[in-house]
Amino acid sequence: MVWANMRNVDLLSQTIEAPISPIVDREQIHDPDFEPPWRVLIHNDDVTPFDYVMRILLQLFLLSEEIAEHVAYTAHTEGQAVAVVRPRDEAARLVKVAHARARLDGYPLTFSMEPAPE
Repeated sequence: MVWANMRNVDLLSQTIEAPISPIVDREQIHDPDFEPPWRVLIHNDDVTPFDYVMRILLQLFLLSEEIAEHVAYTAHTEGQAVAVVRPRDEAARLVKVAHARARLDGYPLTFSMEPAPE
């Protein structure tokens, strides 16, 4: 048995303490590359089929099937749902691409974005 050989091992001498992480306040960050997160919202409509919404969430937003289904169902039942949270530029790009794709495919599927709460 392996445990019999380990009786004399001093476990305390083998522990490693991780350094303490500094607490950083968002207001103290002055990095011009820092972008606060934005939420991309998907809005329900009475025309766009559920399977099409799933396809957009899977292909454009790269959500897993389980999460895409949850987002689509939430939008269907509550009128809107958060699809993803991304930096502003990426969120804006996703909204633009999703709108363009839906319009090309003939659906009024709508997305919007808003700052994520802190």
